[in-house]
Amino acid sequence: MATTFKTFLNNDVTTTKTLLHEAIPITGAIVSGTYDQGDHNGSKTPSEFNIKNYSHGMFQSVFDYPYLSSSANHIFDISVGYSTGSALSGNISDASLNTNFKQQEKKIAMYNQMAQVLMGHDKNGKIQRFDRDGDLSDIEFGKMDEVIFLNFSRLLVKDEIKKGSFQIKFDTTPEFKKGDGAKGRHSSTNILTIKDTNAQNDFRINSPAGEYGILSASHTAVSVVTGSEQGMSHNANTDNNNRTRPGNVGLIFYQAGVVALTASIFAGGRLPGGGVDSTDEVGGLLHVPVSMSISGVPGHRSQGNLGGAAPGTMSASIDQMLTGSKIEHIANNIRRRITDISFNNTTELNSTVYFCRANHNEFNYSANPTYLTESKIRVKDVPSDMPISYVTSVGLYSPDNELMAVAKLSEPLRKDPTNELTLRVRLDY
Repeated sequence: MATTFKTFLNNDVTTTKTLLHEAIPITGAIVSGTYDQGDHNGSKTPSEFNIKNYSHGMFQSVFDYPYLSSSANHIFDISVGYSTGSALSGNISDASLNTNFKQQEKKIAMYNQMAQVLMGHDKNGKIQRFDRDGDLSDIEFGKMDEVIFLNFSRLLVKDEIKKGSFQIKFDTTPEFKKGDGAKGRHSSTNILTIKDTNAQNDFRINSPAGEYGILSASHTAVSVVTGSEQGMSHNANTDNNNRTRPGNVGLIFYQAGVVALTASIFAGGRLPGGGVDSTDEVGGLLHVPVSMSISGVPGHRSQGNLGGAAPGTMSASIDQMLTGSKIEHIANNIRRRITDISFNNTTELNSTVYFCRANHNEFNYSANPTYLTESKIRVKDVPSDMPISYVTSVGLYSPDNELMAVAKLSEPLRKDPTNELTLRVRLDY
């Protein structure tokens, strides 16, 4: 126990912050394939043991192992939603109206919940809609009213996602069918890559959930238009002043660990400058340029096999899927198109550094009772010899002289009146 104490001065204490990063790779085989026991091409209902659906039907959870296993780790949740301002909010295409109304309420509630937490409210108390470029002052242009949500677990994200490190890839093959995404069978070259490019230098801070960045697609050559965006009187890649906008397709909230993607990444597109009513349609991300009858709608122009129907058939467009399917089923179809997710997480390590200084005339005597024998210092042969001690540990005490922490040295350090020591003690928290 110490008998001599020394008070820290202001110059003896400082604080530091260190950011530790860890690479997190999530392959498409884990998301959809490794634990897939179903027969996708037959009538048997697929059973993916690492995918958990809930009775409330609001979202779906993805695990790295079968979720009933004690080794399973929660990876992320996936859900979809659209705002009351979306054209889809009044579009009921399911034969069972009562069931579909309930699903619509869930999707609107999911959008409002996420928007309230991540985007906050405006000056009138109204929930802010998700914005492609974070420009909340523009109340009309660039709003995302139909959104896919990926909510990553705190186990992976830690304190936050590192800015500029996020990447997600989707297989956008029009002929995609169930099973193509399973067991790692992603041989398509039609891959859409979405990144938060240069987010470390260009991010937004006008969110109650912290900092967020803009997600852009690697090959957005045409505007992607869906839902309420179809009512716009100008091209989606330009604003009212005809200024060119990048291919922004979503937002990533770094501290919250949430990715919000516009559902229009799975829709067809139009040539820039052609206008919304233009007939110059081109092959979009999932667009198949043929006129077909879908869900009893003659001449409907299909936007690709998002649902993964059997070969040679077409499934509904993303708009029809958002309004006519359960969140669970939409999550299944979107998840099976994921080929890869990668990002670096961040652990913020805060430290307090104490510089423990032993001057030439301090701590030259040991506090060990065995240092003395018959009231004489054992290490001195004659009275004129200098006292010698060996420092083995440093104790940090409270103002009441209560021991709070002990730092052990890797080896004893000699201390006598001819030398001085400065020991750096770091407390991490």
